[in-house]
Amino acid sequence: METLESELTCPICLELFEDPLLLPCAHSLCFNCAHRILVSHCSTSKPLESISAFQCPTCRYVITLNHRGLEGLKRNVTLQNIIDRFQKASLSGPNSPTESRRLQPQRPYTATISGTIAGTIGGGGGGTSGSSARSSPATSSHSHPHVNHTNHTNANHSPAVVAKMDPRISCQFCEQDPPREAVKTCVTCEVSYCDRCLRATHPNKKPFTSHRLVEPVPDTHIRGLTCLEHENEKVNMYCLVDDQLICALCKLVGRHREHQVSSLTERFDKLKAYQVSPGRVSDAVMEASKTSAAQTLENNLTNLVKRNSELENQMAKLIQICQQVEVNTAMHEAKLVEECDELVEIIRQRKQVIAVKIKESKVMKLRKLAQQIANCRQCLERSSALITQAEQSLKENDHARFLQTARNVAERVAMATASSQVLIPDVNLNEAFDNFALDFSREKKILEGLDYLTAPNPPSIRDELCTASHDTITVHWTSEDEFSVTSYELQYTIYTGQTNFISLYNSADSWMIVPNIKQNHYTVHGLQSGTRYIFFVKAINQAGSRNSEPARLKTNSQPFKLDPKTAHKKLRLSNDCLTMEKDESSLKKSHTPERFSGTGSYGAAGNVFIDSGCHYWEVLLGASTWYAIGVAYKSAPKNEWSGKNSSSWVFSRCNNNFMVRHDGKEMLVEASLQLRRLGVLLDYDNNSLSFYDAMNSQHIHTFEISFLLPVVPTFMIWNKSVMILSGLPVPDFVDGMAPDHQEQQQMGLCRQESPYLTGMKTCH
Repeated sequence: METLESELTCPICLELFEDPLLLPCAHSLCFNCAHRILVSHCSTSKPLESISAFQCPTCRYVITLNHRGLEGLKRNVTLQNIIDRFQKASLSGPNSPTESRRLQPQRPYTATISGTIAGTIGGGGGGTSGSSARSSPATSSHSHPHVNHTNHTNANHSPAVVAKMDPRISCQFCEQDPPREAVKTCVTCEVSYCDRCLRATHPNKKPFTSHRLVEPVPDTHIRGLTCLEHENEKVNMYCLVDDQLICALCKLVGRHREHQVSSLTERFDKLKAYQVSPGRVSDAVMEASKTSAAQTLENNLTNLVKRNSELENQMAKLIQICQQVEVNTAMHEAKLVEECDELVEIIRQRKQVIAVKIKESKVMKLRKLAQQIANCRQCLERSSALITQAEQSLKENDHARFLQTARNVAERVAMATASSQVLIPDVNLNEAFDNFALDFSREKKILEGLDYLTAPNPPSIRDELCTASHDTITVHWTSEDEFSVTSYELQYTIYTGQTNFISLYNSADSWMIVPNIKQNHYTVHGLQSGTRYIFFVKAINQAGSRNSEPARLKTNSQPFKLDPKTAHKKLRLSNDCLTMEKDESSLKKSHTPERFSGTGSYGAAGNVFIDSGCHYWEVLLGASTWYAIGVAYKSAPKNEWSGKNSSSWVFSRCNNNFMVRHDGKEMLVEASLQLRRLGVLLDYDNNSLSFYDAMNSQHIHTFEISFLLPVVPTFMIWNKSVMILSGLPVPDFVDGMAPDHQEQQQMGLCRQESPYLTGMKTCH
């Protein structure tokens, strides 16, 4: 009977067919259910009569309607007769399925559609089979209290469903007020029942023996997620196009009508397969992972696993640090007790010593005072005896006896009066011990200030106070904890352009260290000229040390002068060898291999060879309009113009033309006719030679050179005089514009480079 009932159930309302229609696809549908489908397709501006087709909810076959609408479809009379006979054969009473459905409140129409379409998509079978797997509470809430619940009470108790007994959960089927307390919750029906209602709705026969009965749980724990677009409609399928959960109405009449969908079980199993590690995934699953969604999920999962691993490592380190904190805390606590005990012991010993001193002073002072008291008592007794004797003499009435004793007594009184200062002993008022005091105020302040010593705060390098020469840098710094700092340590190394100072600091091999500095400044000697250095200052005390922020300081350029041994015989050098002047009169100079000697090669070189660092010098051009300034190897020919060979690079002016020259190739550049001070920047380490208008802070040109040998500054003039200023720091405008100028120069060389320019012929 149960199987027959499932075959006679409408796939929409999940009830026995009522006035069934026979569809062209051979499936059947209640007339009212078909009418509801048409109503769901209507809108306010679209009448029901305009609907000319709908889809079979079982096989998705498109049913075309004629002008009569649903009335144009044939009635399934045979099916209606079978249903009538089935209803007559069914047992009447409270335990019959028909009576149960009558007693149970009906579910909303949308819920029945959800079960039907979800069953069609998930099961792939007919609508009746799909619907029977998802029967509503109206058709499934039947059992008997005496039934053996082994099949459904203990089966598949999921932790997500089985919850703690809540005594406040009430029966949802009771008609009395207040409802009785629920004793079971049917997961299949999604309803909680009291004992009486459970007996009435769940008889001990199929299909109710397969219902899952669990301890009472709140209603929210057993109901699934609801659709965002259709209120009270549970999601039961997955849209593959929009990649989101949807309900049956979304697929039937919503915006996902034409989209490809999948059952939740199928989608769950497919995505779940990618949670397995790649080494354990089968070939079929690995092949399926080639889809974009799967690859995204797999990549995200890999990143998440990697991040979890990093977090675990980080957590392990933190746990190790926590353990170290515990160990260090215990050590410091023991040290604190030890140090305080030592202080208490010192105070106790000092207390005993001072107490002994007080007692000794007391004994000495009392001994002296006792002696003084004895002396005073002796003098007092003698004086008292003399006074008594004198008083008796004065009372004598016998003239002879008075005259005999009076003279002797008078002499003794006179002697006693005269020697009173001798007889009365000296009393030292300081012996009262009132000038003794205990003053521990200074010690009390020290004790009140007792605290554990911490590492000093990081010092701060004062860039504005630091100074430099071509081979020294004086570093100045300040510290907030100057009085707690035992010493400073200065560390420095050549700056290589590395921005990660932590990695640079950890490479200890390249650092120079100056320890045990007691002042807030230090001068480092023997540095490379024109080189940038990184400096750290470390403040140290017994508790530890802390480093300052890194400071980048640079030595000045290498100072140099003109070398008289290289000057052309028609050039006159000043006494300080900083100025050279064209002199047509031939000066008497000995010929040397280093001297410029060619016709028209009126040049001189500096007295230094540079093979490292970044150096800047300036040339005061004065009124000269014909000159060439640059650098050259030592091997550069001295009998031709600088720049005419591969060993020299120069910036040159010939009247109103400015150009750069190397290896016989010349290129015009733009410069002001008022150029009076030429800046030259030689960055040997970065293989570049740049020229600037120092007065206007403008870049002129940059050579990119792969230096192979040390170079020397070279100077040529054909009129007037020039003066050099060397050993200068690199100006700020040079540091700021160098990268852009290099790029412009690379573009300029490609655009303007050419062999000898015709304009140079006028300068010969």
